[in-house]
Amino acid sequence: MLADATVPVPPRDAPLAARMRPRTLDEYQGQSQVVGQGRPLRQMIEADRLPSIILWGPPGSGKTTLATIIAAQTQRFFAELSAVSSGVADVRRVIAEAADRLKVSGRRTILFIDELHRFNRSQQDALLPHVEAGTVTLIGATTENPSFYLVAPLLSRSRVFRLDLLDEAALSAIVRRAIDDPERGLARDGVSITIDDETMHTLALLAAGDARTALNILELAVDATTPADDGTRVLTRETIEGAAQAPTLLYDREGDAHYDTISAFIKTLRDSDPDGALYWLARMVEAGEDPMFIARRLVITAAEDVGLADPQALQLAVACQQAVHFLGMPEGRLALAETTVYLARSPKSNSAYAAYNRALADVQATRNEPVPMHLRNAVTGLMKGMGFGQGYRYAHDEPDHLAPGQTHRPESVEGHTYYVPGGLGHEARIEAAWAARRQPKPPE
Repeated sequence: MLADATVPVPPRDAPLAARMRPRTLDEYQGQSQVVGQGRPLRQMIEADRLPSIILWGPPGSGKTTLATIIAAQTQRFFAELSAVSSGVADVRRVIAEAADRLKVSGRRTILFIDELHRFNRSQQDALLPHVEAGTVTLIGATTENPSFYLVAPLLSRSRVFRLDLLDEAALSAIVRRAIDDPERGLARDGVSITIDDETMHTLALLAAGDARTALNILELAVDATTPADDGTRVLTRETIEGAAQAPTLLYDREGDAHYDTISAFIKTLRDSDPDGALYWLARMVEAGEDPMFIARRLVITAAEDVGLADPQALQLAVACQQAVHFLGMPEGRLALAETTVYLARSPKSNSAYAAYNRALADVQATRNEPVPMHLRNAVTGLMKGMGFGQGYRYAHDEPDHLAPGQTHRPESVEGHTYYVPGGLGHEARIEAAWAARRQPKPPE
């Protein structure tokens, strides 16, 4: 789409969300961390010194709206492409038009590409020289982490701004304006609406941070409400819930929500908070996450974070994985919940994990050190004659089945400590028993 640098005026019968799209930064609700007074992006917009930028945020957070406001406020030409339906030919056409426009009139062009993360490498590479030369100012919108989806050269030529889900205050302000605005809102047609704070809270909760969803719920609820004798429509919690049905969980099994949620789940387990862990578990299960993925993460947590403080945790986690595989869903969620609570309540130790990393550091530093001769297996007479296995002491022939003083590593790393036992649960008991076992025996 090509447009003059004004916010498009939607037709009179357009949906409420389209009619209420903000036209200026002052109308734009939320995202004060990005476009609030004194913030760098706002200063660049107001000074018309805008670099290429990437707007990264969830659906309904205002990426497209902000792009159109920027074009209008800076008086630049606005060209819009969708990465879903556009190819390299479309990009080149728009850039050629922008180059001609700049040469003839001196007017710069903003190229807005929605869902920029869907462009492949060659499509992104086609943008690079023109972004660098300033032929177009790129505004890319993406719901996915730019670090993973945009090529490094394009990312290095752009500033990334993160937009968040809108909070309740911002959503409430958007809904109030849609109710009261006499030009574009519901008041335009003489509709009088009453909504109390509790109902507004319900609407904001069901919108889940998405302005477009909030306005769609409002419009449906108003249409479903019978006017009172004086023409007023009173919105109730029941009306809002009926219009919204079930709120949509923001979750993508291959995107940011997937990784962010599993990260929150694991860290909450590590912090021994069963209620918090169950919350994130329910979020994943209800959003349709692969239950085997969750089970695998529980097995990892049992080994990495619970570890030797409670070795039974690993057994339970493996049993959980088998139960989920055997039962499927929804019954498998019971095994996931049981294991989640158990791991959260278990004492924690990462001693085995840390010990392995210390040993790995020595392996990487020494690489191919030969195995000490006394630890080698003398399977032939020749090998025995060459000293293989010579000096090895068989532990079961020694008092307490220990061979004190026998070394077990190459000389260059002998004496390095890898395993540092934790002080909780089973590990502490085992360490105490081990220390007692190594004490010298009093003479008989």
